[in-house]
Amino acid sequence: MKKMWKRMLLPLVLLLMMIPLSSCGKSVADRDILSHAKATNTIVWGVKADTRLFGLMNIKTDKIEGFDVDMAKAVTKQILGKKGNAQLVQVTSDTRVPMLKGGNVDAVIATMTITPERQKILDFSDVYFNAGQSLLVKKGSPIKTVKDLKKGTKVIGVQGSNSVDNVKKAAPDTTVLQLADYAQAFTALKSGQGDALTTDNGILYGMSEQDNRYIVTGGTFTKEPYGIAINKGQRPFVKAVNKAIKQLKQNGTYAKLIKKWFGDVPGFSLKEVE
Repeated sequence: MKKMWKRMLLPLVLLLMMIPLSSCGKSVADRDILSHAKATNTIVWGVKADTRLFGLMNIKTDKIEGFDVDMAKAVTKQILGKKGNAQLVQVTSDTRVPMLKGGNVDAVIATMTITPERQKILDFSDVYFNAGQSLLVKKGSPIKTVKDLKKGTKVIGVQGSNSVDNVKKAAPDTTVLQLADYAQAFTALKSGQGDALTTDNGILYGMSEQDNRYIVTGGTFTKEPYGIAINKGQRPFVKAVNKAIKQLKQNGTYAKLIKKWFGDVPGFSLKEVE
């Protein structure tokens, strides 16, 4: 009889143990981010680690480096002061929204285009980088523009990025191969699994810089304004981030970071991305 009671009580005990955990998770996602950031002197950022020039893991230092990373650090110090701490958490195109919605990060700065669909579930900062979707191909490729992606061709994209939907609309007859991240996508292109790789031109220029056998071609066929993504209901934090971006542009920090990461990239100018 005693054993039977134990068996009956065990599920109830486990259920009661889960309740505080679930409510705790909700509070993390819903807490006032700006107040918490000021109290802890820390902002937790979701950044990519597979995107050259924006966010890439340096295997020598074991640190993520890039324009988005430096912007996260600069915005943090602009909001919290010189001793403000930017804590970096690695995300991918596929995980950045779930991690933000789940409260794992306070904000996401990860080559994320502001779209009407995303604005239904997230808030965004003002645009901090204007990009446009393009194509990366091997030198000598017959593919020059998105119009050359016809039946029989294959283009590589990344899961969770709106570039996949964009290229399906622009080139409906091509076959699209979706991979988990940009590192895998570029490896697939180099191994001949696709005729072209598509995403934002800034990301593609980073790949071209890494291996100059591959070039960005055809100009841009979309507009991709990057914004910092923040959960709904965090208007004070959104305002603080927007103010910080404006100040960074006014005090010259933004221009210095653009020059640092894109100064040697052909076709890029400060006026183009601001």
